[in-house]
Amino acid sequence: MNFPASRRRTLSVRSITLLVLYCTMSSGCATVGTAGDNEYNDPYESFNRKIFAFNRAVDRAVIKPAAKGYRAILPQFMRDRIRSIIDNLNEPLIFVNDVLQLRIDAAGTTFGRFITNSTVGLGGMFDRATVDGLPKQTGDFGQTLYRWGAADGPYLVLPFFGPSNVRDAVGLGVDLVSSPVGYAIPRDDRVKFGVSVGIVNGIDLRERNLEALDVLEQSALDFYVHLRSVSRQHRAAILEQARKGAKTDELLDPDAPTR
Repeated sequence: MNFPASRRRTLSVRSITLLVLYCTMSSGCATVGTAGDNEYNDPYESFNRKIFAFNRAVDRAVIKPAAKGYRAILPQFMRDRIRSIIDNLNEPLIFVNDVLQLRIDAAGTTFGRFITNSTVGLGGMFDRATVDGLPKQTGDFGQTLYRWGAADGPYLVLPFFGPSNVRDAVGLGVDLVSSPVGYAIPRDDRVKFGVSVGIVNGIDLRERNLEALDVLEQSALDFYVHLRSVSRQHRAAILEQARKGAKTDELLDPDAPTR
């Protein structure tokens, strides 16, 4: 987790490939709810659990082994540079959503980040913007819909993409086909570019959470319920920025590399 309409197979920072499965599962532990709790608005729990089981099977067979291989082949320094480049590619999409949310200060910060990291940061390889006092901001179309009053809708587990809800699933679809970065790529290369970025993004995110997800799974009596609670709380923190309509002083980003 992005390019023009014919390409819902593409992405800037969000992956549309199998390798994006756990990118929304990266926050720390949270209080475990009870399956079926009304607060989680999960009327399709039976179906969601089937998708959840499918996602876990894909992770075990493909994503986790790929993430381990990625760690073994590339040193930490190289992985951090790759993470920084991918994050920088997502800044234009964040900027657009910050503007749509009327978070003008956040939009200005995001614009400054993209210019700084694309130039002084050598094409996004280094996050010089944070050093210069421009912290990373939130911004996606699901958050934008929330800002303008759209309700969550029922909890959903999406194939490959993991925990979501009706509003954020719609937002994800819009983000996948609307990243400004896509318009800078020749039309014939957009699909290949988007899929390539998506694969690398998903592998990198999974590598950064290998141990954390193992601990989360091993500590949970019901991994589905535990992850539902974690993902909902993590998302609530992001949506709070849109509700305030203000600049984010510091984005909670457990995946952010130390640069």
